[in-house]
Amino acid sequence: HPPSSVLLPPPAPARLHQNKTKNAATIPTMIRSAAAIALGRGQMVLCTSSKTADTMTLSRVRSPNISGIFTRRSSAAVTAEDTSFASAPSPRNSSDKTRSNEVDTPHSRPSAYVSGPVTHFGYADVSVSEKETKVREVFESVAESYDVMNDLMSAGLHRLWKDELIAMTGISAMANAVRRRAGTSRTIMDDRPLLSILDVAGGTGDVAFRFVDAAGCPERALSSGRDEISVTVCDINKEMLKVGEQRARGRYGDGTLLVGNDKDSTQALQFVQGNAQCLPFADDSFDIYTIAFGLRNVTDVDMALRDAVRVLKPGGRFLCLEFSKLPNPLLSALYDSYSFNVIPTIGEIVTHDRGSYQYLVESIRKFCDQGELKKRMETAGFANVTYTNMTGGVVAVHSGWKPLSTA
Repeated sequence: HPPSSVLLPPPAPARLHQNKTKNAATIPTMIRSAAAIALGRGQMVLCTSSKTADTMTLSRVRSPNISGIFTRRSSAAVTAEDTSFASAPSPRNSSDKTRSNEVDTPHSRPSAYVSGPVTHFGYADVSVSEKETKVREVFESVAESYDVMNDLMSAGLHRLWKDELIAMTGISAMANAVRRRAGTSRTIMDDRPLLSILDVAGGTGDVAFRFVDAAGCPERALSSGRDEISVTVCDINKEMLKVGEQRARGRYGDGTLLVGNDKDSTQALQFVQGNAQCLPFADDSFDIYTIAFGLRNVTDVDMALRDAVRVLKPGGRFLCLEFSKLPNPLLSALYDSYSFNVIPTIGEIVTHDRGSYQYLVESIRKFCDQGELKKRMETAGFANVTYTNMTGGVVAVHSGWKPLSTA
């Protein structure tokens, strides 16, 4: 039998307080609000449920207080509605999220993401074999300035979106529970991680470092032995990985956390080159799989989703943070105007590379909307698939679970 994931019940989400104004904010207003955050004056409008377009305000992301030790479950699959191990019920009504058993037209049976020898690269048609090369060239071009450009493109919002992604995993509470469990029942000979996290297309480490910090890995590195928690960054682009490793060494020091030859390393963090469509990992390897702003750049999204199911342990969770579609036509038009007129210009000024950022904008428009991606995840084999819109639908987090049994 394949190893089951440590129980990963979905935590109560960060408390969201409804704003009095609904859908009144324009994209410039969002950017000004984001600038206010950077100056420490307030919090930005962040999240909406997948069922409404009501604007919400995120007060502060806090990890849920989950008590007890997570245990393995041998019967009914871990579901996105299971909060039996949470210390407090979710403040969000259960009807707020889209469920996999609902009729969701017109995406009831999505066609294959890639069919035939031609696919898209932004708005251009290219051969399937050519797209991977072109995407690699884009990210090699922007690797050194990628996170800075994300700040400029989103006015810092990408940092808050990623913070919320991490909060949705409940990693802080899970890490505490795993470490308590390790302290009471782990043998000296068993040095395998008890909680394994994979971040795909995260070469610069922006999401992985959030996992490492939230899980308390730097503090754990003060003790000897291998960490009970491991975070693996996988990216197809070696230039992005190079930037990520350099940042990790600058952030945590040489030989402290990184997997390598240093015998004193806790091996909590490693960088691996690999393709999301055929990951270089064994079946049933990870408890959590995240991919942030990377899925739309994959040549065959369906293949990547199927491989995500393969590498997750039964009961493991998949979370995808990706640009999506605004349901409000006025906001959508304003956002399009900003994207096509401002973002490539910023790219040209900061990196002297307008073309790469023109592609990034176009790739967002060519990618699935929320309902289509949900159906593709279900077709790939994920259960209890939900999505949560952020900033009115500019981005969305899709969540799904690998069933405990495929029978």
